[in-house]
Formats: sequence, structure tokens, C-alpha cells
Amino acid sequence: MSAKAIREVTGKALLNKHLPSSVCAECRFASVDENTKWAELVNEHPWLQTEKLVVKPDQLIKRRGKLGLIKVGADFAGVQAWVDERMNKDQKVGKAVGKLRHFIIEPFLPHDQGDEAYVCIFSHRNGDTILFTHEGGVDIGDVDAKALKLDVPIEETPSEDEIKEKLLTHVDSPRKEKAAAFIKALYDQYVDLYFTYLEINPLVITSENIYILDLAAKLDATAEFMCKAKWGEVDYPPPFGRDALTEEAYIADLDAKSGASLKLTILNEKGRIWTMVAGGGASVIYSDTICELGGAGELANYGEYSGAPSEQQTYEYAKTILTLMTKENHPDGKILIIGGGIANFTNVAATFKGIVRALQQYQAKLVEGKISIFVRRAGPNYQEGLRVMREVGKTLGIPVHVFGNETHMTAIVSMALGKRPIPKEPVVESHTANFLLPGGQNTACFTPDPTSKSSPIHQGPPSEISYLKEMFSPSLKRQSPRPERKTSAMEHSKVDAKASSEQLFQKNSKAIIWGMQTRAVQGMLDFDFVCSRTEPSVSAMVYPFTGDHKQKFYWGHKEILIPVYKNMADAMKKHPDADVLINFASLRSAYDSTIETLAFPQVRTIAIIAEGIPENLTRVLIKRAKEKGVSIIGPATVGGIKPGCFKIGNTGGMMDNILHSKLYRPGSVAYVSRSGGMSNELNNIISHNTDGVYEGVAIGGDRYPGTTFMDHLMRYHDNPEVKMLVLLGEVGGVEEYEVCEALNEKRITKPIVAWCIGTCADMFSSEVQFGHAGACANAERETAVYKNKALAAAGAHVPSSFDELGIEINKVYQDLLHEGIIVPKEEVPPPTVPMDYNWARELGLIRKPASFMTSISDERGQELLYAGMPISAVLEQGLGIGGTLSLLWFQRRLPQYATKFLEMCLMITADHGPAVSGAHNTIVCTRAGKDLVSSLVSGLLTIGDRFGGALDGAARQFSEAFDKNMLPMEFVNDMRKKGQLIMGIGHRVKSLNNPDKRVEIVKNYVKSNFPSTPLLDYALQVEKITTSKKPNLILNVDGVIGVAFVDLLRHSGTFTPEEAEEYINIGTINGLFVLGRSMGFIGHYLDQKRLKQGLYRHPWDDISYVMPEHYSS
Repeated sequence: MSAKAIREVTGKALLNKHLPSSVCAECRFASVDENTKWAELVNEHPWLQTEKLVVKPDQLIKRRGKLGLIKVGADFAGVQAWVDERMNKDQKVGKAVGKLRHFIIEPFLPHDQGDEAYVCIFSHRNGDTILFTHEGGVDIGDVDAKALKLDVPIEETPSEDEIKEKLLTHVDSPRKEKAAAFIKALYDQYVDLYFTYLEINPLVITSENIYILDLAAKLDATAEFMCKAKWGEVDYPPPFGRDALTEEAYIADLDAKSGASLKLTILNEKGRIWTMVAGGGASVIYSDTICELGGAGELANYGEYSGAPSEQQTYEYAKTILTLMTKENHPDGKILIIGGGIANFTNVAATFKGIVRALQQYQAKLVEGKISIFVRRAGPNYQEGLRVMREVGKTLGIPVHVFGNETHMTAIVSMALGKRPIPKEPVVESHTANFLLPGGQNTACFTPDPTSKSSPIHQGPPSEISYLKEMFSPSLKRQSPRPERKTSAMEHSKVDAKASSEQLFQKNSKAIIWGMQTRAVQGMLDFDFVCSRTEPSVSAMVYPFTGDHKQKFYWGHKEILIPVYKNMADAMKKHPDADVLINFASLRSAYDSTIETLAFPQVRTIAIIAEGIPENLTRVLIKRAKEKGVSIIGPATVGGIKPGCFKIGNTGGMMDNILHSKLYRPGSVAYVSRSGGMSNELNNIISHNTDGVYEGVAIGGDRYPGTTFMDHLMRYHDNPEVKMLVLLGEVGGVEEYEVCEALNEKRITKPIVAWCIGTCADMFSSEVQFGHAGACANAERETAVYKNKALAAAGAHVPSSFDELGIEINKVYQDLLHEGIIVPKEEVPPPTVPMDYNWARELGLIRKPASFMTSISDERGQELLYAGMPISAVLEQGLGIGGTLSLLWFQRRLPQYATKFLEMCLMITADHGPAVSGAHNTIVCTRAGKDLVSSLVSGLLTIGDRFGGALDGAARQFSEAFDKNMLPMEFVNDMRKKGQLIMGIGHRVKSLNNPDKRVEIVKNYVKSNFPSTPLLDYALQVEKITTSKKPNLILNVDGVIGVAFVDLLRHSGTFTPEEAEEYINIGTINGLFVLGRSMGFIGHYLDQKRLKQGLYRHPWDDISYVMPEHYSS
């Protein structure tokens, strides 16, 4: 949602902060809630005890004065008593009942009734409107009839003179100057702070100053990333009558942190019917259907998940709903509807796996609550998703009914409510993913049952359909509102002269893609191929974060390269035939990239995919695009599709849906919708009930889409190939009334089937913001019920519900068939598009040996795993470095004494001064100007048998001798006979008389904490023999760590003998030295850099130059 209501205290705080102090008095107020301490409130606002006060609830309640919810002229004690009497008490406002929990207290301002005025600013598609009347207050009456109006176009600001002339004609001269200055400053802040609505009533205008008394406002919440510093923390309260639950706040937080869309509104916690619906449009339709079938009183929630959420995100979403659903049982059991349309790009299997995890977790509560589950979904990988859902249904112990796109989207609602029987086995689809199975083209066709009462087949010709002939008269002139692309004579030569201004897409249309959207591009190319286009529809991609290069894609069976450019200008210059820009930029950069695109005259159509672009910016885009003659589809859209011709990005879904809905060739029906997800459902409905789609566009769910319903309907109407129109409108806005006007004025004469979703809104006691930003009714005219009545009255074919939409479409289609206006064409099988390897593997259709195997970590899920343990658990349980090593090196958790030993080894081996070979190499390399990695590697490469590599050797030599039951003396003598040094014995400096403290610490720790130390004991006996010959032949650090590590592997109880031997042989113990010493080498690198040491050159006097004598003469 973009426009969100704020509390009065928030609005006044924003105006206090940003309005110039010269234009009005500062708003003084104190906010009270159930946690307020009155004594502290008085200390913060001393005027509370010295002035007369006004107190009222601050919970988005309209007409508080009329409801008796304002106390005027009371002292502080009276205000406190009035608030205490009402705090947490139920209050009825219209149909809504809620508890009063937030109040605002202000000083009482004595004034004359004649000083009261009314001012309101609100935004609409073409600009902002300022309403003003010199009469304000509780009894203002009909504002629309009384108020003077000043319309302010986009990117313009009214002057004080305009304000005086248009709005202040009834304000006397002494106050007019002040009022004009105030309204101008107020409007400036309205725009700058991204308000979408601001009403002050009354506004008190005296000869001395201006005072803001009551205020109501809405902010464009999508502008937070631009206005955070100006706004500060903003609280968006729920509509009165609905408390904000912690679960709703949790989902809102999840939504804010995700690129997907996750929404949840609790309507009735005790309700029987719960929904978990994918898609903003689909979620509204499911709620509509539940209410139409009598379930309004039992509907527990409204919500949606969309935008390809991950498995983990859907798990969290499902878990939240199941937590609420299973709090209380219902004697009749409960119903969970897991529904959705046909997804465009969301992996249905991935989202369903998240839901399945939640269902399994709540199995006992689901059984106890006698819950029945009804599932309907389709889209990418939906077959696997439905299979997973069916499998879990067999184990949950509750009824789980699962359906795909062979079932009408909302049919599961009537099944769940007992209004229709539940079929046993759904029809199995004849295709999967993006490959048509043999014979599938014939079996996939829709064959309705003529005996069924709900069959969409029209029985016999209608009694009178001759009126249809007039609708297709060739003499009808073009009425499309689409403007010509404005170009200069020079620019015009660069634009394809064949491009028609009436239609957005041609068979040879070419697009440039903004963003590295390889999946969407491949989908477009596969669509091109299956439509038998001669050339790809994608000319190039623009991605500012890399240099110019080429990206590999598939064109049918062969690979092709598509250029990727760093900047837009290069792409446009090198591809002058591209006239479509598909903009996948984020909400933060979509505006700038679109403005940049509008500068190129070759572009005629721009699709903006991003959701959440601030409304002020969207309106600027609409204005600039209109000036340039460019059509914008979106924002907040999946795009559009012209079967057999062109598709935008992910529109139409994957190849299985394109084949299923016959989108590879044109039909006779053109549609326009707000919802992208529902556009795919319309493709399905239309293809099953007519000869298919000619073109379809989802204009986007934001309040101000770039193009309107009428823009596209009139374009379709002008096209002789289009025989009938379909409109899927929704609650909110008034664009559908333009269609009514066109029908009444006979500007639209082709038959149109129309339905507006959101009919359930009237049945809720409090306001509900549906999935799309624009889907909220602010007046009766904006309700879906009112719109449907108006469309029917104007002559549109309006079904009784969305459930009947397909039947209504088929009736109109049958009329056109019988009249001969539509002549069915012979089906031609499309070319076969090879399935991508990755997708085939996802579906389990193929297998291939992996190039790599790993068993220590997995980054693919929602959370990184170390040997199966989530990284969050590693941190929360304080495993430390030793515990992390135990997971990554040994794939198990070692005892705490063992992990502490590992950490001790790392600390001991971290460094041994700058003179050793490894540190010396690192220092020399650093001083030669090399980078950290190069310098570190130069030091690590010196590790071997002579330096640092003795840990493994010591472990191996001592363990082999011990395992052969050799006496320590025998071992020493054997090594002498072989002429081999005993690894781990001997030190240059340390001796019996100057023992190595490091060895002593490790030895004492191991003896005190390890369960058994036979190899360490054996090594110490060897040390006694070697030191009897030379005092420096002691057990050194390498030796003590090596033998202690073997004791750990063999006697900790966590390794088998075979595993222990393998870890010794594969170099694990040396890994401790490498890891530990890396810390020291990095320290030497940083030290040399910090000391700013120059290039090292070894001194001559430290080198003995020995030249061959026979060359001396």
C-alpha cells in the first residue's frame, strides 16, 4: 500500500518541523496511550496544568465531534478523568467496534465561529487539488458543494496571487495575506513530504495568526527511502475497529526485509475460514468468493504472498497463519484455502515446500482442530508443488484436496463451503514445464460437458444477435487515445517508419532490457521461438554495474549472444530498431532509468516492473511520457503479452502455461487487467472459453498506472482483429467509469465482458487495504459493487461473480461465432522448445553426476549450514572458532575440551617471530608492494618438512611406532639406523634447561582434560631418551600438538579407528599450523604496511660471494 493514514500527532509533528514559523502558530499537543504516566506528561508539557484543554481520540476516527468524542474547555483533571473513563473501552463507529487506546490533548483556543475555515489537499492522476472554504468546523456540510477549488498540475506550484484569486475570495483583506502565505507553504510541504492527503478542519484564521486545530493526513509510505530523514519514525495505525496484532507486525517486518510481497490482515481471529493466497489480485478474488457464498462472517484473514518468496519466507508466512488459526478450535472444524492464480515466475514447488514444512510442524494441532485444506495453484513447477502437497496430505491425517489449472481458480471455495461436490481425481495435464509431450496438443484442448448446467457451451443460436454486425462496421473511425510519438524531422528518420502508433507491439518489435534479468530474457526468446518469429525480440540488455560484454542465451536448440551495455545511450545508438524498453530496475532507480529512456525518440513503449515507486515520481513519469507520446505499462506490473508476437519479461509464465493457454498464436479476445497474476488466469479462462487471447495487458496495481484501462480498450477497439474485449477492474479508483462513458456514448461498440474484483470490501466492518496499492475504496463510487452495477447499466456483460466470468465470456464468444464474426482457425502445432537442463533437473526428469561433492556446508537455503547446523545456531550456542572447526573439518560437534584444544593450538602456532622463513618471506613480499593475498601465500609456500610441516610427520612417526609396540628406545634406535630425524623432537633455542612454555601449557592441558593420552605419554618417554644425549632434543610444539591430536582422534569417543587414521593421513593436523600461522603472517603484512617499510634489499655483507676460480683470470 502506498497511501497510509497517520495519526494526528504525527501529522502535526511533521508540520511543526517543516512549516516556516512565520506562516502559522506551532501546534502544541500531548499524546496519551495506555502506558502514559500522567505525572511525566505534565513535566514534559507544563501548559497542561495552566490552560483550558481539548482532548479527543487519535485513532483515524472521522467526525469525532458528531460522535461526541471531543471534550472541550476542560482542565487537566477533567481531561484525565475523561480519558481514564474511555481508555481500553469499546466504542462503536459506524459498523466498526474498537477500543480507544490513543488520545491527543491540545490547548483550547478561544475564537469566533467566523474565524474557522476548511482546507484540504489531495492528489490524483493529473495533479493535486486544493479545496478551501471560509466556513469550517463540525457543521461544515457538503464540502464538494461549498469549497472553492484550485487544481495544481504536476511539477507546478501555485503562487500566492493564484491562491488569493481562486480560493480566498470570501476571506477579508486583513486575513487574506496570512491565509495565502499559509496555504502556499502548506502545499510546498505537502509535496516535499510526500503527503497524498491532508485535511485541516477547522483551520482558525485570525488577524494575528493561523492555528491548525483538527488534522487528518496520509503519507505515501513508498517514499520512505527518500523521506526517512524528514519523517523520522512514522507509526501507521490500523483502521479503527481492528487492533494491530504482533503476527501482523511480524509479517510486515518480513515483507520489509524481502524482495517479495507478504501481507496479512486479521479480520476475525475466531473465524472458521482462513486463506493463504498467492497474488494480490487472486487474494481479493478469493475473499470476494468467500463473502459471496455466505462466508463473510467467518472469514478470518486477508493476505497474500507473491513476487517469488523463498521456501523459508513462505514457511514463516504459513507458520504465522497456522499459529493464529490453531489458537482456538471450532466445533464445526476450520477451513484453510491455499489458493492462487497461475504464477508468472514464482516457483510453486519452492513456495509449497515452505508451506508443507509448516503444515507438518502443526500436524497435531491441525488434527485436533478438525481442519480441512483445499489447494489450487498453477505456474512454474506447479506439478511438483501439487505432488508434494498431495503426499503430505496422506500423512497429516486431515482432508487435503489438491487441484491445478484444470480447475477454475475459485472452485475450491465452493467445494470448501459445501456448495459443490469435490471431484476425486483432477485431470492430469498433458505437458510439463516447457516441453509439450507427444499428442498433448490435442488432449490439452478444453471439452466442456454439454450436460452440465454450468457448461459454458451456448445451446443453439441466440434469438437475436444481429446487433453484433453493427459493432464491427468497417466505417468505424480510429478512437485510440494513444498519441503519436513526438519526434523532430531528424529524429524521425531513426525510427522505424513501419511502426504503427495504434498498436504497442508488432511481429518485429524489438526490446532493450534494463537489468540483468537472464531468466526473463530467456523466457522471451523461448516465446519468440514457439511463435515462429524469425528474429529474437530482445536486442540488448543494459546493466550499469558491469562493463560492456555479451551474454549467452538459447534460440531454440542453438546458442546466441546478446550484447550487454553499461549505459543506455550505447544500447540505443547501436540498436535503433528497438522501440520497447522493459525496465527491471528497483523501485529506487526505476524513475531515473525511465526518465533517461524517455530522451530517446525511438522508444514508443516502456514497461516498468518495479512495485513501490513513490506516487509523485510516477505521476511525473506519466506526464513526461504523455508529452513524448510514449506508452507506459506499469509500474507494479508483470507486463503484457501479444500471442504469436511479443511478450514482456515474465508475462504468461513458463512454456507449459504458454502452450496450455495457446499463447503462441493470436485469438480474437483482448483483455486489460490491473493484476499481473490475474492476467495469467485470464489467459487460462479465455483460452478455455474462446479461440484465445489476441493481446492482454496488466496495467499495474499502483494507484496511478502509466496507461489506463481506456488507453488499451480503445486501442483494442480500433484493431479489426480483436472481436471482443474483457476488463478485469478492481475496488478503488474511478477509471472504470470512463469505460461506462465510452459505452454510453457508443465509442465502445464491440462486446465487452467486465468484472471488478473487491466486492467483499462492503462486508467488512473496518477498512481493508487489499494487495494492490490502488485497491482501496475511499468513496461509494470506488467500490467494486457500485462499479459492476454501473458497467452492467452501460451495456457491458457483467457476470454475477468471478466464478461465472468464464461462462459469461463463452456466451459472448458463442454469439460472435454464430453470427460469423469470429471464424475459428485450424490449430497449427507450435515448434518444440527444448527444456533447459536446470529446469529439467528441478522437475526430476533427468539426472547427471555432479562435478563436485561437498558435505561440510550448504549455502542454498534460507540460511547457511555448517555440517547441517544453521549458522544462527553456531552463533547462538557460542561454538566459537574451535566449534566451527569441528563442524567444517570433522562434520561433527566435538566435546568442549576438544574445541578448546583446537583454539589453543591456533593461538600457540599463530606466530614465532619475523626471523622464521614464512614470516620472512611474507615481509619481503609485502615490502615489494604486493597485496595481502600474495604476501600471505609467499609465506605459506615455505611450510614443509623443514618449517612447520612436522605436525603430521610427528603424529605419523610416533603413532606407527606405538602401534607396532616398539619400546621408546627401539623407536629411537630404529630412526637412527634409517638415518631419519624424529619429527617433533628438537629445538634451536629451547632445551631441558630452558623449556618451551608453549609445550608445557599444551602438555598440562591435555593431561588434565583428555580422557586418555597414551601417545603423549609415549612421546614423553622418547624425549627422556633423546635429551639424555642432547638437552635441546626436547618434544617441541609440533610434536606435542601432533601426538596430542592423535590421542584426541583415537580416544575422544567421537571417531572410529578408521576415521582417526584417515584424518592423520590426509594432512588435518598440519592444517592447524597453516590456519594458525596465517594469522601471524597477516599480522606481519599489516605491521609492515603500518610502518611504511620500503623495498627490501639484502645487505651485501650478509652474502658470501663465491665465484668459480677458473673464471677469475
